[in-house]
Amino acid sequence: MLKVANALIAVVGGVGGIIVLFWVLNTLVERLPEKWENRVKPYVFIGPAILAVTIYLVYPALRTVYVSFLDARSENFVGFANYTVLATDRAIRSAIFNNVLWIVTVTGVSVSLGLIIAVLADRMSPLGERLAKSVIFLPMAISFVGASTIWLFVYAWRPEGQGQIGLLNAIWSGLGGEPQVWLQVSTGRLNTFLLIVIMIWLQAGFAMVLLSTAIKGVPEETLEAARIDGATEVQIFWRVIIPQIASTIAVVSTTIVIGVLKTFDIVFVMTGGNFNTDLVAVRFITELFQFRQFGRAAAIVVVLMLATIPVMIYNIRQFRAQEAQ
Repeated sequence: MLKVANALIAVVGGVGGIIVLFWVLNTLVERLPEKWENRVKPYVFIGPAILAVTIYLVYPALRTVYVSFLDARSENFVGFANYTVLATDRAIRSAIFNNVLWIVTVTGVSVSLGLIIAVLADRMSPLGERLAKSVIFLPMAISFVGASTIWLFVYAWRPEGQGQIGLLNAIWSGLGGEPQVWLQVSTGRLNTFLLIVIMIWLQAGFAMVLLSTAIKGVPEETLEAARIDGATEVQIFWRVIIPQIASTIAVVSTTIVIGVLKTFDIVFVMTGGNFNTDLVAVRFITELFQFRQFGRAAAIVVVLMLATIPVMIYNIRQFRAQEAQ
C-alpha cells in the first residue's frame, strides 16, 4: 500500500508540477516584447506536453527495454536470454499463437460483420436504421470486464438434472442435448474461439459505425453512373463502394488489431489464461506477479510494443490519406 501511495503522489505531484511550470513560463513570456512573445509562446505551450510525454511515456518505455536485458530480479545483465525464453518456451509460444488467431479472426469477422450491417442498415428506413445501429453498437458502451461477466453467464454450466443458468446450455438442453462444459475443454482451441466471440460482439458495432459513415460519404453520382452502365448491386458494392472506402476499412482493421494485441480483460476474467486460452498480455501478468520474472515480463512488453508500432504507423498514414481525400 505504501508503494501505491508513493506512486500516486509521484503522478499527482508530477502533473501538478507541469501545470505550475506552464503557468510560470506563460507569465514570463507575456512580459516579453510582442515580437519575441510570438516566437517563444508556441514552445511554452508544447514544452510541458513534451515534458509530460517524456516522463510518463518515453522514460518508462526505455526503462522497460533496459529491464528486459536483466535477470528475474532486475539485478544482473543477461543479454537476450529473456527473449530466447520467449522464442523457446512452449507456454509463451502457445500464447503468441492464440494472439495470431485473435488478430486474424476478430479483425476479419468484425470488419466483415460491420460492413454487412452498415450496408443493410443503409437500406432501411431512418427509424429502423437508427434502431438497428443502436442495438449493434450497444456492446461498445460496456467495459471488457462487464462484457466478460455477461458472457460467463452465457457459457455457464451445471450438471445434468439441475437448472441451467447459462443461456447457451439452456437452449442446448431445451433442444434435447446434454449440458456442455464450454470453457473448460482441456484440448483444442474451442475455448479460444469462444472468447473470440466476445471480442467480435464488442468490436462489430465500432466497425459498423465508421464503415457506415464512409458508405454514406460515397458520392451518389458514382453509384448512379454505375447503375446506368448496367452494373448490378453486387458489382456496385465490390467495384464502386469498396474501392472508395478502402482507406476507412484499413483504419478500422488496424485499430481493431491494436485493440486485440492489448486484450487482457476478457481472458483474465473468463479463464485466467487456462485451458489453452493464454494471450501475450495475460502472460505478462503471469510472469510479473505469479512467477516474479521481471526481466521476462519486460521482454514481453517490448515484443508487444514492437508488434504495435508498425500497425500504428500504418494507421496514422491511412488517417492522413483519408484526410487528404
